[in-house]
Amino acid sequence: MAGKDRKKQLARQRYERQQQRQAQEAARARRLKIIGSVAAVAVVVAGVAVFMVLKEDESTAASPRCVYKSDTQGSVPKDVGRPPGEPAHPGIVQTTVKTSQGDVEMQLYGDKAPCTVNSFAFLAQKNFYDKTECHRMTSGGLNVLQCGDPTASGSGGPGYRFANENTDGATYTEGTLAMAHSSQPDSNGSQFFMVYKDSQLPPDYTVFGKITKGLDVLKKIAEGGSEPKGDGKPKKKVEIQDVTIAGK
Repeated sequence: MAGKDRKKQLARQRYERQQQRQAQEAARARRLKIIGSVAAVAVVVAGVAVFMVLKEDESTAASPRCVYKSDTQGSVPKDVGRPPGEPAHPGIVQTTVKTSQGDVEMQLYGDKAPCTVNSFAFLAQKNFYDKTECHRMTSGGLNVLQCGDPTASGSGGPGYRFANENTDGATYTEGTLAMAHSSQPDSNGSQFFMVYKDSQLPPDYTVFGKITKGLDVLKKIAEGGSEPKGDGKPKKKVEIQDVTIAGK
């Protein structure tokens, strides 16, 4: 009986050891599962964090910086300084150009041509355009009234120049407002032109707005002709009296 009891005792001990090992393995498996779940959550959280950082970078991306370089080529009768590097008008800007022949109302594209609108609004607020004469009227394939030169000679400007904007696929249909420039690259300054009839031009002139009211004023000026005929000074004198930027 003693021998049988000993065998039973050993068998019971083996069974207990097996149960203990199984319990330990089960506990270990549970710990691994928990650790794996925590790691997965950490990965997901990290992914969300990266996504949030990227989204934050996207949403807080710096607005375009405008570069206005010195221009020593043209005459600068009105030195008013340079516009700020950060565009002040991110959206549509309502503008009225008061002339001796009547008012022309416009919408400026602060979203599509921010640096151009920034410059135009800056010059307007500095009264740069006041009492300046629109010096050029063209007809035929090119139908525009060109203004913005205080010298009325075609060579005057604000003393700085800047790059083209919004030219990809640009067309110059009736009512278009665009910048004039010289044959030099990125030579925009203060001169601009208003298209009173569809015109044929290469897409090399910054389109920065459209005329919403006053096309009849421009057409009336055009009907008066120019000297020389087809491309010269308007026979009907056109003087800009004031340029008003809405809200300013």
